[in-house]
Amino acid sequence: MPETIDWDATAAAFDDQPDHGLRDPEVRAAWAGRLADWLPTRPGRVLDLGCGTGSLSLLAAERGHRVTGVDSAPAMLEHAHRKLAGRDAEFLLGDAARPPVRQGAYDVVLVRHVLWTLPEPEAVLRRWLGLLAPAAGRLVLVEGVWGELSPVGIPADRVTRALRPLVADLRHEPLSRDARLWGGPVADERYAVVATLSPQAP
Repeated sequence: MPETIDWDATAAAFDDQPDHGLRDPEVRAAWAGRLADWLPTRPGRVLDLGCGTGSLSLLAAERGHRVTGVDSAPAMLEHAHRKLAGRDAEFLLGDAARPPVRQGAYDVVLVRHVLWTLPEPEAVLRRWLGLLAPAAGRLVLVEGVWGELSPVGIPADRVTRALRPLVADLRHEPLSRDARLWGGPVADERYAVVATLSPQAP
């Protein structure tokens, strides 16, 4: 379990990181392209857990999805509200591990760089799967292991091992070599896992 981070205190500068704010057109296009692959082609209900300042929420909304974002930091949500003003989106204050939303209500649960911060990640993954619509739900996780001397994060094999018995289809996608996503080359482990409850999910 990593040290507790004051996310409210980091909100003002959070978008300065290339992969957080997506201000660089190339970085933004790279993430938009990944979401085009990961999200269903038909507009649906996307739950963005630990949504931060709403950068991925905005990309999902631009693809026609109805977005609900959840974050525990009010300052982050203020940024997200501004970013998605006028979009089909709502933002809720809450814990990503136990979000204040209905079970079985979402076509996609989207989570980036959140699972590694939570205790008992296997139990959290099971709860997140319960938020998905049973017939066609899809869990999209972006995670990694950062740092060389004192690495933090959650390795892909731990995530896939926990999810494989619970879902119909599982895809692991390494992301470290795509420098466009991060605003430059990275040497650590970064990846996406896309898990679907039904192999026929669109």
